[in-house]
Amino acid sequence: MNEFDKILVLDYGSQYTQLIARRIRELNVFSEICPHDITIDRIKEINPNAIILSGGPMSVYSDDAYKLNSEIIDLELPILRICYGMQILMKNLGAEVVSSNMRE
Repeated sequence: MNEFDKILVLDYGSQYTQLIARRIRELNVFSEICPHDITIDRIKEINPNAIILSGGPMSVYSDDAYKLNSEIIDLELPILRICYGMQILMKNLGAEVVSSNMRE
């Protein structure tokens, strides 16, 4: 059995979320897609070995930006962050997220 036998993919609206999950499954690893606002209790029920935070079309600074439940970090699981997923995690950890095409 693979070291990572269950991967949870949190969907932040990326057009590639389904593709990500399918590629994981092609490696004979179970993957489940859940909405980004999944409860921490539900994550514990699923009991994943790792989490993927998908990308998405929003800016982390938008008024209606999707949030990240900071309790996910406390689970101490490996977290792969893709695009928006990286930005929202870094923002949660106190980093400033800056676009490479922003001009001062």
